Amino acid sequence: MIQNKYDSQASYKSLSTALPSTSSSLSLKKLSCLSTSVVFALSILANTAQADTTSAEDYRAPAAVDASAPIAALSKLTSIDDAKSLKVTVPTIQEFKTKAGVPVMFVQTTALPIVDVDLRFNAGSARDGSISKDGFGIANMTATMLEQGSKSLDEDAFTRAVETLGINLGSSAYKDMFIVSLRSLSDDKHLLPAVDLMTQMVSEPTFNDEVLARNKSRLLVGLQQQKQDPGSLASIAFDKALYGSHPYAHPSVGTLESVPTIQKQQLIDFKNRYLVAANASIAMTGNLTLVQAKKLAEDITTKLPAGQAAAELPEPKPLTKAQHIHIPFPSTQTTVLMGQLGSKRATNPTAQQQQTNFAVGNEVMAGGDFNARLMTEIRQNLGYTYGISGSMNPMLARGPYQIGFSTRNDKARAAIDASLEVIDDTLEKGVTQDEIRLTKDNLKNSFPMGFASNAGINGLLGMMNFYQLPNTYLADYVNRIDQVTLSGVNKTLRDTLTPDDFLIVTVGQDDPWKGTEATTKTTK
Repeated sequence: MIQNKYDSQASYKSLSTALPSTSSSLSLKKLSCLSTSVVFALSILANTAQADTTSAEDYRAPAAVDASAPIAALSKLTSIDDAKSLKVTVPTIQEFKTKAGVPVMFVQTTALPIVDVDLRFNAGSARDGSISKDGFGIANMTATMLEQGSKSLDEDAFTRAVETLGINLGSSAYKDMFIVSLRSLSDDKHLLPAVDLMTQMVSEPTFNDEVLARNKSRLLVGLQQQKQDPGSLASIAFDKALYGSHPYAHPSVGTLESVPTIQKQQLIDFKNRYLVAANASIAMTGNLTLVQAKKLAEDITTKLPAGQAAAELPEPKPLTKAQHIHIPFPSTQTTVLMGQLGSKRATNPTAQQQQTNFAVGNEVMAGGDFNARLMTEIRQNLGYTYGISGSMNPMLARGPYQIGFSTRNDKARAAIDASLEVIDDTLEKGVTQDEIRLTKDNLKNSFPMGFASNAGINGLLGMMNFYQLPNTYLADYVNRIDQVTLSGVNKTLRDTLTPDDFLIVTVGQDDPWKGTEATTKTTK
């Protein structure tokens, strides 16, 4: 499967972009303080209850409903007034290092007899060029072939061993990071052989020549098919134009030109250079004691060569003027990506607060729900699209800020102009106190869902450990949200976004810019 994902990973969008720290009490007192998601949930529950009873009472006449005040009855729910504060306690994170110096973050959970392990390396596709100039796809191919046999087990035997144990074991390469992940039952009968397979993957891959040739052929077919996907075309063009010669510019999976040139020795060189202890971190969540977790971490890292930490990535240079790129594509819809260079992952409290301010403000302006300004105007009021949203994707170096949507070909220019007008109006006039309050409530109320499962906890631990964030990062989350102010949000939005210099990529039948002058600012 072809993947083109950023290191920060969308699964942690709301937490990893806004996230600050500490166990807090969240008050659910008045209906006005409930997030929109809670109100929606109440309406779903009400509809479900009605559906459960109508089969037995369908002879009754329907009750009169005041359509002009559909939620007026909720004011009679006095139990909301008496509701006690919801106390949210974040998972207890235990930190230690292996003998090889690999940092480990561990959370003990005993509800299920499973263990999740993420072994992460600072070794994404941004490092491809250090192995071979224009060697795009080396990290991705390395990740693919780690799952396809070791010195002790050929491809079929390795696959059979994984399936027999019933474990999830895999590896993936993103722009920033290289992840080897394991999920297994926690008893020794399953976990010990699972860890042995994991260490074989990382330390003793075969990189079989025949398998490599087959992988390249399959990947080339996938890359050809990718040319028929307007979303992929837009994303590739956006990255190339935004990052230029920076390592983030090329797709992680490689290109039609680079994949045929990938050689076995390049995969070996990548593994030897980057899959090393000095470049690694571990996240571990599950039914283990601290003693067992330490033993497990040692087993995983004992065969890793010491190596050296990867060099710091260069910072990309922001665009200095607007760019409009159109890619002809036979479709009734035009896919639009617009945005700019964003921020890097914040590692100090001041920068983290700034990212939280931006996350709250962006949720008001470009969030994915129907309360967001872009969704309200471009979808509901103008009817140009089914959905529009934007997000910041911080990485080791500055990641992208992107807003994306699709619309009818003949409405593409109007939709782009209307979107820019919403952004300009938000920056000029600012968001409102009511919008900030609702968004803060939404983020705080949904915060516990980030660690509602072992996988969720482990994903957050992996992100924190990879970016060398303190274990108080989760605990300070609600505090950072509470410290968000109206003036702080509006200032951060204005300081961050420069829509006059946006890169705008369109993929569709007609060029929205044809017959118009491409200036540094889209004409409204």
